[in-house]
Amino acid sequence: MVSPMLKKSSMHKWMVVASALCFCAGGGLIHAEGGLPARIGPSGEFVELEHSSNGQIVKDYLPLYQSGNVRYFSAGVGLEERQAEYPPFSLKLVFTAGGKPYLAGVQVAIQPLKGEAAINIPKEQIEGPWLFVDLPSGMYDITATYGTHKRSLHGIKIVRGKQKTCYLRWTEDAGVEANLPTE
Repeated sequence: MVSPMLKKSSMHKWMVVASALCFCAGGGLIHAEGGLPARIGPSGEFVELEHSSNGQIVKDYLPLYQSGNVRYFSAGVGLEERQAEYPPFSLKLVFTAGGKPYLAGVQVAIQPLKGEAAINIPKEQIEGPWLFVDLPSGMYDITATYGTHKRSLHGIKIVRGKQKTCYLRWTEDAGVEANLPTE
């Protein structure tokens, strides 16, 4: 016969395990990382980001662009944007150069391998080091241009509902030269 004390101890262990599993599955994840959810605004023209500043709730708005049926936005500037929980777009690109951990002002072309039209994103629409793109499932080639230097990724498999993160790195920061207008 099992003693009541042993049953209570085993039950307590299972409760601890169940609580830990709930936490790991997302029950406390946002609070653990400090991030607040970012949502697509009611008009569909922006991503709304709420955060606290001096005890007040502040809303920031990131432009949500569209090319054909593909939506995209740029983020990652400042601590609040880097800690936010973003909508589950299928592709996240992260840009870096030289000793800088993050880079903005990158022009991006995404070419579906099925022969559909390319998605061209001008550098003026990429104001942060992260680019979120809501692509349909498929295979893609991605070319990013910073200044006169290009980086390419080939045969990137995207599955809708799962976020794929890709890093594009440049060895040198082209600095001001990359952001000068061309004539």
